[in-house]
Amino acid sequence: MGLNIANLKIQSTEFASGGKLSAIHSQDEENKIPQLEISGVPSNAKELVVICHDPDAPLPHGFTHWTLYGIPADTTDIGPGSDAKFKAGPNGMGAPGYLGPQPPVGHGVHHYYFWVYALDTVISGTPTREEFLSRYSENIVEQNRVVATFQR
Repeated sequence: MGLNIANLKIQSTEFASGGKLSAIHSQDEENKIPQLEISGVPSNAKELVVICHDPDAPLPHGFTHWTLYGIPADTTDIGPGSDAKFKAGPNGMGAPGYLGPQPPVGHGVHHYYFWVYALDTVISGTPTREEFLSRYSENIVEQNRVVATFQR
């Protein structure tokens, strides 16, 4: 996978890039999927993928909070209800769907990378984050991310 950044954008109406994620998005409260906006999708994209990953989790490969597949390339909004609307893949606990932040108390600030990937193919099934990156890295036309922070 090479460097694929140009016009694809992802942002949120609920947090600024690098800003704090509200507790309503955490497991401690509502576990609500944050509202995300996608724009600048390449014309040759066939599917979008959204993944939320916390590299600060005290695990060898961090922790994946969300994998979402089957997103049509013309989609501009992702938010509450997206797990039912698209194909919710496995989070770090192995269950499908969004699993909000819940870092260890006192572990400091964690960073939550909400990645959007535009692919030139359609994803088969619902792979884990690691399987997706291994199997489909050559199909990523473009990618970008927005980062939120959270701590307990």
